[in-house]
Amino acid sequence: MRTILITGPGGTGRTTVAAATALQAARQGTRTLVLSADRTDTLGAVLGVPTGTEPIEAEPNLTAWRPDAAERFREDLTAFQQRATTALDLLGASRLDAEEVTPLPGAEELALLRALRDAATSETYDLLVVDLPPAPQALALLALPEELRRYLRRLLPPERQAARALRPVLGRLAGVPMPAEWLYETAARWDLELAAVEAVVGDRATTVRLVAEPGPAGSDAVRTATTAFALRGLSVDALVASRVLPGATNDTWLAALAAQQRKALDEWGETYDLHEVPHLGHDPRGTGDLAALPVPGVNKTPPPVEWPVVDQLADDGVLVWHIPLLGAIREELDLVRRGDELVVTAGQFRRIVPLPSALRRCTVAGAALREGELRIRFAPDPGLWPRTT
Repeated sequence: MRTILITGPGGTGRTTVAAATALQAARQGTRTLVLSADRTDTLGAVLGVPTGTEPIEAEPNLTAWRPDAAERFREDLTAFQQRATTALDLLGASRLDAEEVTPLPGAEELALLRALRDAATSETYDLLVVDLPPAPQALALLALPEELRRYLRRLLPPERQAARALRPVLGRLAGVPMPAEWLYETAARWDLELAAVEAVVGDRATTVRLVAEPGPAGSDAVRTATTAFALRGLSVDALVASRVLPGATNDTWLAALAAQQRKALDEWGETYDLHEVPHLGHDPRGTGDLAALPVPGVNKTPPPVEWPVVDQLADDGVLVWHIPLLGAIREELDLVRRGDELVVTAGQFRRIVPLPSALRRCTVAGAALREGELRIRFAPDPGLWPRTT
């Protein structure tokens, strides 16, 4: 299934572009689902059809859905209380009733991730269009599955489950209670669910579409977001310039704003697959307005994002890891080797990535940023590298 993640700076018409993209695909015969995490029904206002906790058909081939974060949060908390009955009784804790539970901050985003996973595995749709929060929140949301799985593996390593029969003995020897079976089972279940979400986000058929209003602030936001998504291994397949003003106008104020937009558009056109969506003069409402927006179509076979390791041992004695980081600034980059992992920082964004197997037997020999690509040189460690005879 093809997945398009739509985000951008706040207040730039992301939901409108998401709805228009989904509508265009549906009218071309593609079974499409458009997802939103907004508490308010912004998606329904744009589509002209109220959306809610259950998927509804907005048009033939077009389904819209805003997952219910509160209901899923209640279900998770109830299940946790049931599994932790013994521990809660020892602590003298009183149970929370489902009716008194309200979702914590971030519950909407978690509900969106689960809906994303469920939709991708249902085989009901051919295209999934996701109306993500503004770019900084969207990046944190998409990073969550990978980071939570890493935390789980560090705190509750799966290999420790093999010693489950020894836990009572170890508990007596150590004088402290060992983690209960349900804790490992819960961790395994979470890991499985997070892996499913991570697989959807990291699939080669998943791409990001940025929506921004042309201008200085939009240019800074687009560059930062592009670099951050590249760091996560996600490609930006298109940049949608929203609310573009007509160039010819007798209004001096509008003419100056249009000229500022045009300057940004010319710069964007040199770097991105740019699509201009004109300002309609009003907020789009209903499928008639959405159909009038010239949003980009859906490429069914997006090029994969690759981080190749190039063998230059014969010429330079190094292996070079190529990491595409379009828009990155040299002064904002930082690298730290930690065992078999590499901590890559680009501005305010950071990712911990496992080293490819060949590079684990090497030491970092240097790095350079060239042509929007971070190239890290690794020299073989004589103590670990296989010797030739």
